[in-house]
Amino acid sequence: MNNRWIPVIALAGLAAQQAHAAELTISCGAVGAELQLCEQGVEAWEEKTGHTVDIVSTPNSSTERLSFYQQILSAQSGDIDVMQIDVVWPGLLANHLLDLNETLGEEVADGHFEAIVANNTVDDRLVAMPWFTDAGVLYYRQDLLDEYGFEPPETWQEMTEIAREIKAGEREAGNDDIWGYVFQGRAYEGLTCNALEWIAGSGGGTIVDAEGEITIDNPEAAKALDLAASWIGDISPDGVLNYTEEEARGVFQSGNAVFMRNWPYAWALAQSEDSKVRGKVGVVALPHGEGDSSAATLGGWNLAVSRYSEVPDLAAELVAFLTSEKEQKRRAIEASYNPTLATLYKDEEVLEAVPFFDTLYPAFTNAVARPSSPTGSKYGRVSNGFFNAVHNVLSGNQSGAEAVSQLDSELSRLKRRRW
Repeated sequence: MNNRWIPVIALAGLAAQQAHAAELTISCGAVGAELQLCEQGVEAWEEKTGHTVDIVSTPNSSTERLSFYQQILSAQSGDIDVMQIDVVWPGLLANHLLDLNETLGEEVADGHFEAIVANNTVDDRLVAMPWFTDAGVLYYRQDLLDEYGFEPPETWQEMTEIAREIKAGEREAGNDDIWGYVFQGRAYEGLTCNALEWIAGSGGGTIVDAEGEITIDNPEAAKALDLAASWIGDISPDGVLNYTEEEARGVFQSGNAVFMRNWPYAWALAQSEDSKVRGKVGVVALPHGEGDSSAATLGGWNLAVSRYSEVPDLAAELVAFLTSEKEQKRRAIEASYNPTLATLYKDEEVLEAVPFFDTLYPAFTNAVARPSSPTGSKYGRVSNGFFNAVHNVLSGNQSGAEAVSQLDSELSRLKRRRW
C-alpha cells in the first residue's frame, strides 16, 4: 500500500468510529498500581473501539466504597456503567447488576476459577466477571532472617518470637524505626480479612459457618485475638490500629518492618526500582496456630455492569475486554495481580515475573471465604460487628473472650430466626 494513502484511510476510519462513539464510566480502585493498570487497560479498549471511558474515583477503603455504590445504585443512577466490586458484594448488590451471561453469552466465564464464578452467580445470574483474585500472604525480609539465622515462620507464635528478636537486635544496632510486624489493623473490612486468618488458622472457625450457624464464641478464637493484641506496642506500632493495605506497605517497603501481611499486589511494588527492600523480600503462606493449617482469606475484585447503565451492551464488552486472558496476563506480569484464569498460573512469563504464584497456588485456590454467602444481605453488618470487636481487643479495651462472647450475642440478635 502506498504510504501516502494511510492517513486518509485512518482518518476515514476514525470519522466512522466517532460517528458512533459512546462515552462510558468505570470505577477502579487506587490501591498500589490498580489505577494505573486500569487506565492502561481502558486506553487499549478505547483505541480498539473508538469509544471513550471516564474513570471515576472511589474510596480506597472497601467499606466506604460499598457505601458509595449502594447510594448510587439505590438512586438507580446510571452515573457509573462498570463497577469494580469486592468478592463479598455480589449477594449485596445483585439486584442492581446486569446478568452478564445474557449479554456476553453462557461461556463468557469458562476457564475462570469455578469458586469465583459460583460466588459471582446469584439466583443463576452472573452478576460480575472475575478480574483478579487475592489471598493474604506473609512478606518477610529475607536478608534479616538470614542475618539472624531464622527460617520463615510456620506458626504465629514463631513469627512473634522472630519479629521480637530481630526488632530488638536492629534497634540495638541503631535502627530505631524498625518494627517486627505490620498488618491491616484499622476498623474496616481489611481487619475482617486479617482477623479471620488468625482465627480460622488457629481452629477458631469462620465467624459464621456455611450453614449459617454463629461459631465465633470459642476459646481458640479468643486466644488468637489475645495473641494479636499482644503485638501492639511490642512487635507492631500503635499506629497499626489505623493501617490499611497501603500504610502497612509503606512501612515495610521503606525498610522498617521485618514481616508484613498483605495481598500479592505488594510484591511488584516491593521489587520496584525505588523500593528500599528490592531484592530482599520473600513471600510464604501465612502462619497458623500450633497443630493447625494456614488460612488465607479469599479476596479479589470483579467487574460488574449497573442495570441502570444507558449503554449496557458496550459496558459489558468493556468488562469482557478487561477480564480477558491478555489483560490478566499483563496485570500479573506488570504488577503481580493474581489472575482468575487457571492457565496463567502455568505461563512461563507470568511465573518468571511472580515466582510465588507457583509455590502458593494452593493457598490461592483453597482460600477461606468470608461468611458473605450464609449471611446474605446482612454480611455488611456481620463484618462491621466483627472488625469492631477485634479492634476493641487490639486496642486493649476487651479480652478476646469478652469480645467473642459479646459478638456472639450481637450476631444472634442480628440473625434472629434466620439470616
